[in-house]
Amino acid sequence: MSKTLPSYNPSYTSSTADKPLLGMTIGDMLDRTAERFPNNDALVCLHQDIRWTYKEFVEKVNEAARAFMAIGVKRGDRVGIWSPNRYEWTVTQFATAKVGAILVNINPAYGVHELQYALNLAGITTLVTADSFKASNYREMLYELAPELKRSAPGKLKADHLPDLRAVINMHEDKHDGMWTWKEFIGFAGDVSEAGLSKRQSELQFDDPINIQFTSGTTGNPKGATLTHHNILNNGYFVGESQRLTENDRLVIPVPLYHCFGMVMGNLGCITHGTAMIYPGEGFDPKTVLQAVHQEKATALYGVPTMFIAELADPEFDTYDLSTLRTGIMAGSICPAEVMKKVNGKMNMKEVQIAYGMTETSPVSTQTSSEDPFEKQVTTVGRTQPHLETKIVDPGTGNVVPRGEIGELCTRGYSVMLKYWNNEEKTREAIDDGGWMHTGDLATMDEDGYIQIVGRIKDMVIRGGENIYPKEIEEFLYTHPAIEDVQVTGIPDEKYGEELIAWVKLSPDAAPVTAEDLQAFCKGKIAHFKIPKNYKFVDAFPMTVTGKIQKFKMREISIEEMGLKK
Repeated sequence: MSKTLPSYNPSYTSSTADKPLLGMTIGDMLDRTAERFPNNDALVCLHQDIRWTYKEFVEKVNEAARAFMAIGVKRGDRVGIWSPNRYEWTVTQFATAKVGAILVNINPAYGVHELQYALNLAGITTLVTADSFKASNYREMLYELAPELKRSAPGKLKADHLPDLRAVINMHEDKHDGMWTWKEFIGFAGDVSEAGLSKRQSELQFDDPINIQFTSGTTGNPKGATLTHHNILNNGYFVGESQRLTENDRLVIPVPLYHCFGMVMGNLGCITHGTAMIYPGEGFDPKTVLQAVHQEKATALYGVPTMFIAELADPEFDTYDLSTLRTGIMAGSICPAEVMKKVNGKMNMKEVQIAYGMTETSPVSTQTSSEDPFEKQVTTVGRTQPHLETKIVDPGTGNVVPRGEIGELCTRGYSVMLKYWNNEEKTREAIDDGGWMHTGDLATMDEDGYIQIVGRIKDMVIRGGENIYPKEIEEFLYTHPAIEDVQVTGIPDEKYGEELIAWVKLSPDAAPVTAEDLQAFCKGKIAHFKIPKNYKFVDAFPMTVTGKIQKFKMREISIEEMGLKK
């Protein structure tokens, strides 16, 4: 656990560990696990009717790795993956790691403009893509960006708007102009020997960059966080260690693979422990998640709080047997106390943990443990993870603040990314000369080292000179029995500079509630200046694919609807 300095009590912790860091590549780790647990389930992809043991899974990965070598993918080349959760995603993840290519995760929700930005920023030479997902037709978007693809031989693309892209591999079984099918691509494996792959794998170093993940885009243009084998393999390992994962566990992963939550905390957390990876569907659906837990006798489940809320609200919830569940991770935001009680009780996840982090830190920096008091699990993001350091600093001076004071949370250690791809300026802004990653999150640290996130520096509302942290108000409003979810942000105000607006999602069975009712509920319980003046009743919030609320969009929509001046 975290060790604190004696006497002077700054907001700083460094965490020791019972186990050392893993000094190996992702490919070597997978091989080692497959040797130890060859007959354990490795990957169960329910919507594709896939069930592979670790022995079978590593064979599929090696086959794809040899195919990548056969089509000319070299160490350090960037290979893009644009797809919802499918077995091909995971095979590509581990195959690229074995050949030393840098996997670039592309958000399944991206449109044409964002896709072009991602492909060109990272210099992607090979793209593995689904044919479509939900309303997005990926193939048509690619043809729009690169019309040359339709008259190009597969692997020979030369496109004006995508100058680096050479090859497109489409997961759909049907053949399309300029693209290889997944089956055709795998067929090239025979052109490279197993010895050839082993030689390539043996040349790789664990500090090599292996993954580029774009920041989630809750603010501004996404940046390409560049991560190494060492970054993400160890983070997945220690997230799993905290949950006490073993070869006997079975983890349901409904969160997107393109995000750290899926591919690191999920996939790498599993392969470092011999745990089964279970995918209920391409995207999140509460019913398929509950079915997966029931059918597969899962012991662990991941999700953001909104996913757990949706699962608990499923009309057939009581028909599923969730008695095998033990642990799991909730991340993305703090879990409200009432939801946590239901997850502990109704879902049997008595050891569920809260994890906090960001893409740039692989992602997890702090985590609760199953032994933490209930109050700490619903009000904090736990304590510093093994082998990492945390400090909280005054955003103006950079000085470490005393315990209990609000400041910016910073992380240092093995988990900090190498850089933002092709963006030295933003890298220097994020990682200081001391190696500290500045998160942009406002936090406090208590006497025991527990960290509470109170908001984003950019989310903080300044009303008439008072600093207001929306998170505090959201947590209070959440105690109203009619409220299922609530998000608070600031909007321009001529008198005070900024004023608060609460977007409120009511429970389906709630009695009607008005803005006046909610203001009366707040009166006398929170400071008058923290009581939202404006309310908007909604069915949903603008979100990223990973379930993060996009408050800048809430603000923009509110300003437009209310006719305010920015």
